[in-house]
Amino acid sequence: MFLIDTHCHINKLNNNHQILDLKYFLKKAYKKNIKLFLSIATSIEDFNHLYKYTNQYKNILLSCGLHPNYEHHDNDLKIMKSLIKNDRVIAIGETGLDFYRTIQKKTTQIKLFKYHIYLSNKTKKPIIIHNRHADNEILNILNFNKNKICSGIIHSFTGNINLARKFLDIGFYISFSGIITFKNSDYLRSILKFIPLNRLCIETDSPYLSPEPHRGINNQPSFLYYIAKTIQKILKIDFSMFTNILNKNFFKLFKINTNIYNHLSLL
Repeated sequence: MFLIDTHCHINKLNNNHQILDLKYFLKKAYKKNIKLFLSIATSIEDFNHLYKYTNQYKNILLSCGLHPNYEHHDNDLKIMKSLIKNDRVIAIGETGLDFYRTIQKKTTQIKLFKYHIYLSNKTKKPIIIHNRHADNEILNILNFNKNKICSGIIHSFTGNINLARKFLDIGFYISFSGIITFKNSDYLRSILKFIPLNRLCIETDSPYLSPEPHRGINNQPSFLYYIAKTIQKILKIDFSMFTNILNKNFFKLFKINTNIYNHLSLL
């Protein structure tokens, strides 16, 4: 069974700052048995760059959203509402709140976040949530709208166990990135043991957050292998069984027929 990168930014990968050769990165991922990719759009422009790859690569699935860190145009909400109707779009986001950086005003971020929740409810597509220094605000909004959300993923989770449990109680999945491999992430590795296996996801967030032993260079989907092996060893579970659980979680959350992806090949 292959691995799935549930959060990557494939249009931002590069090879020594040269023109993107996506096939190069996908081949490297395939060698590590990573064969399905949920690539995350953070703006309309971002989505348009990503979408051009979907005709050639059937194993690239998309999200569509407006990231809280970036400024957006007034017409973007209307455009996004249209784009998410596409069958290759299986998720809404990356959305959420980021109060560490304040490029967008907090009130603007909250308004955008609520609109993504509305779209998730309307389309029944799960939502991908970015959370940085905004635990209480995100929880309050999610709790207020918990009957209107089609579940989703808390991406690159770094919070405490109480926060994880609150997200789980609302119905979300918890995703771990390369941060869990860092030497100073003992606290995160201890939290991992309390996450139900059937609510667990893994991601690279590439080209960001490269895991050990590749810290200091751009991340890429092939590095998901090191994240998976780290978690598998912590949980003391058979690697094949662990992979099957992760895939089952992904296909269940996004309501995907597993038969479609049983025989993936790189075009």
